[in-house]
Amino acid sequence: MKKILLLSFVLLSVQNIFAQPLSQAEQGIIRYIQTHLPEATRLLKETVDINSGTLNKEGVRQVGARFRKQFDNMGFSTEWVNLPDSLNRAGHLVAAHKGKKGKRLFLIGHLDTVFEPDMPFSPFQMLNDSTATGQGVNDMKGGDVIVVAALQALQAQGLLDDASIIVYFTGDEENAGKPSSVSRLDFIERAKTCDAALAFESAAGLHTVATARRGASDWRLTVTAKTGHSSGVFSQGAGYGAIYEAARIVNGFRTTLGNEKYLTFNPGVFIGGSEMEFDVKRAAGKAIGKTNIISPATVVTGDLRFLTEKQKENARARMRKIVTDSLNGASASIVFQDGIPAMEPTAGNEALVKKLDRLTRDMGIGSTQAGDPGSRGAGDISYVAHYLDCIDGLGASGKGAHAPGETINMKEFPVLIQRAALLIYRLLQEGS
Repeated sequence: MKKILLLSFVLLSVQNIFAQPLSQAEQGIIRYIQTHLPEATRLLKETVDINSGTLNKEGVRQVGARFRKQFDNMGFSTEWVNLPDSLNRAGHLVAAHKGKKGKRLFLIGHLDTVFEPDMPFSPFQMLNDSTATGQGVNDMKGGDVIVVAALQALQAQGLLDDASIIVYFTGDEENAGKPSSVSRLDFIERAKTCDAALAFESAAGLHTVATARRGASDWRLTVTAKTGHSSGVFSQGAGYGAIYEAARIVNGFRTTLGNEKYLTFNPGVFIGGSEMEFDVKRAAGKAIGKTNIISPATVVTGDLRFLTEKQKENARARMRKIVTDSLNGASASIVFQDGIPAMEPTAGNEALVKKLDRLTRDMGIGSTQAGDPGSRGAGDISYVAHYLDCIDGLGASGKGAHAPGETINMKEFPVLIQRAALLIYRLLQEGS
């Protein structure tokens, strides 16, 4: 037992050997956050209790107004970025603080949730002393409140003087308006003026953040074939029909690319028959299938997720090759549509994690490392990752995001606010 205790002590000592005491300013930040935690919790409850499903434009604007008031009170310049009516989206909240001190920071959140008004409503509720539930409490109103509370702590200590910060809370992250070249145009252009982006999507606990996120795009496979009596199927004259050809292609995707790390391709709709209609805009269709008729048409739609642009393009080339090797009597074509780009792992992103790792060791909460890119889907930060250093996953921790009963860890909540505030503070000190 003595040897085990001694080993544990040695390991703890090694882990903290590079830890440094927090400065007086940093200690003041933590004290402020601890003192004002009830206010942050009230803001969380207030915003969670407003339904802001992506298509509930009025609800998204109401949540934006609550946060806008907080930024106005801190002296930020705020504006609401409207989108064209054709996109059917509420728009975005932007808060800016102009200065020349340290790194120019771009802080990312989103106001919308996946919970639309026609779904059962779940208000903010404490389940016990460490867990709360509510729609969007974790993804990502908890993360938005972390941004606000962190900046309030810095502003109260006079630490935002001459700081250059843009806070961008989008209104349609969960279902971005199409085309993204319009809905994310302003978002991208403002990010280009900054040095580093910090995104506050859900945290995976206290010890990992994201330096990479997979991108997402769509594909549509269209197959046509000879039709005729089913008694002739497989014959040289009649061929195999559209359904067999589509099945061959989709299975070829699986067997050829299915084991590549970070690459996935999921068929969402597979429709074919003796008569078939498909609506591309609605991603829906109907079919009539007579068993004695060889199917003349089939459509399959799906997504493609990837870690790098190179991986995406290589996968598309291999998928096209599979499509062209058609069965007798059939022909097929595939089209790809770009969606959210990948947030690729970079040396700059890793450097940010090393700074955060140093910070969390100094805070006494242990090391911080880059998490598995395959564990996260695409996010807003991916639109700007090509232009500046980025890390994500700095938001609230919890479980069950996007599902009824979504929760937030209220024990970790104040620690994550402290982590965010101190990281922003240290980045603002660089070069000053």
